[in-house]
Amino acid sequence: MFKTTITTTKSITASDGTRLSEILHPKFFRDTYMLPYSIAHASLQKNQSSTPHLLKNSTELYIILDGKGIVTVDDETKEVKKDDIILIPPGAVQSIKNKDSSTLSFLCIVSPPWKKEDEEVLKQ
Repeated sequence: MFKTTITTTKSITASDGTRLSEILHPKFFRDTYMLPYSIAHASLQKNQSSTPHLLKNSTELYIILDGKGIVTVDDETKEVKKDDIILIPPGAVQSIKNKDSSTLSFLCIVSPPWKKEDEEVLKQ
């Protein structure tokens, strides 16, 4: 068994501008667990947006934990709130904006697992 906590996981500012904590990734386990995905916790403060970016070969799933925002995937934009789930196909340009006064918090599940060379951050 493996147990971790979002609040104690080291966070960084990711290349797309979100505050990100990598919670689970196969690289943590070597051969103990064969994870076909990675999970990160992301957050954006009031009026913050992620920089448009894409994952070339991975599918990404956002699960909104708290707050309200606007997600854009390619040319489609939708409002999102707590408990919403957004599925983003490989190669789709994506961004998310916090439109609430509280923190927008969400999980990012990536399959196959996130790799730096798979991500392309676009210029604004």
